[in-house]
This record gives sequence, structure tokens and C-alpha cells, in this order.
Amino acid sequence: MKVALFIPCYVDQFYPKAAIATLELLEKFGLDVSYPKNQTCCGQPMANSGFEHLTKGCNNLFVENFSGYDYIVCPSGSCVMHIKDHLHTEENEEAAQDIRNKVYELTEFLVDVLKIEKLEASFPYRVGLHQSCHGQRGLKLSQMTELMAEPFSKPGHLLSMVKGLELVELDRKDECCGFGGTFCVTEEAVSVKMGKDRVLDHERNGAEYITAGDLSCLMHMEGILKRRGSKVKIIHIAEILNHHLS
Repeated sequence: MKVALFIPCYVDQFYPKAAIATLELLEKFGLDVSYPKNQTCCGQPMANSGFEHLTKGCNNLFVENFSGYDYIVCPSGSCVMHIKDHLHTEENEEAAQDIRNKVYELTEFLVDVLKIEKLEASFPYRVGLHQSCHGQRGLKLSQMTELMAEPFSKPGHLLSMVKGLELVELDRKDECCGFGGTFCVTEEAVSVKMGKDRVLDHERNGAEYITAGDLSCLMHMEGILKRRGSKVKIIHIAEILNHHLS
């Protein structure tokens, strides 16, 4: 199985450990993983700001970089959702469609494609799981509580396999953190208040770490935690699933 590793630009620049953990985790399952070195931004920030017509170059380059693989895996739900919903190219729409069908968020890939039922990982801490909006509502990685339907969580299922990890129960487990990409810039006050509410829920329930499949959400909450002088830390789910006690 040939897998291409798609790493979003903010992960590459600010949280490379999450990218390395994703690579190591996939390789542990015997996958042939490649990292297309010419990859750049997928174009999501422009599209979310109303400038999708300017993403042609990003789209063409993405198709050029990621064609020919069995799967494309990314440790970011929002970027995966953007590619699934918005990747088009006049030059080779057939290749773009093929990529849209093969791109997966990391936990989605582990649960739905590899069907992982056992992990050799240990993380002896109390962990709060943040269900990011794009992953939950766009990719259906977990159930939405307002639907009053049978609950499920693909990230939660994987975390339940980690030795020593205690998943804390949150009061509002699928509430938005307020990041929202450019929303945190255009509506700063609202974004910060939402982030503070989200962080407080984790603190109130005794979380030592907050994890998620989207580092954009974690980055937003990390800034709030640091300004509050909180001892709670953030960590991408790939780093937990790849973690071993030395």
C-alpha cells in the first residue's frame, strides 16, 4: 500500500513533532509512506476567506504532488475536508476526483481503512478530547450530540486503546473552540471567549492534556492556556498514539 503524507503548512512550520509522529505511526503498520517534497498550502485559508478563485495554483500543484498513490493521509481534519470538497482542476479533473476519494484524516484512516484494533502505545495522563468542527461535522469522525443518535468517536476509539490514558468526560464535548481559521482574526473577541469556555471545560474536569486531530484548534487553545498560566498542555492525537514510555 503506497501512502502519501500530506502535512499542512502550519503543522510543518509550528508543530513538526506531530508530522513526525504521523509518519512513524503509519510506518509501524508496515505502510510504504512517501512525503511529496514540493507540497505547499492546500488553499484552505484563501477559500475560507472568499477567494477560492485564487486557489488554482494550489489545486494544480496538489494534484501534481499527490497523484498515483493508494491513499493520502493527513493529520488535520480541516485540510482534508477542504481537499475532499474543493479540489478541482481544469487541467486534470479526473485526477483531482481520484484524490478527493483517496484523502483521509489520520484517525479516519486508522479506523476505517486499516481497521486498527490494537495499539502499542502508552500515555499515563488524564486527557480531554476536543472534537474539532471540521472533523466532527464535515468528516463525521464523531457523533453530534444534538442529533440524539448513537454516540461514536473514531479518535476516542483509538485513544481507548492507549495504555494508562484516562479520557476525561467533558460537560460540552462537541463545542467549538472558536478558532475558525480567519474567524479568529475577523471576530477576535468572540473567538477568544469561545476558546476560554472550551479550555475551562477541560480544566474543570481535570484534564492534564487536551488532544485533537486539528492542530489549528489546539494552537488556539494553547495560546489561551499559556496566557492563563495554566498547567494543561496540548498534544496532537498522533503524538499520543505513537507514544511509548522510555
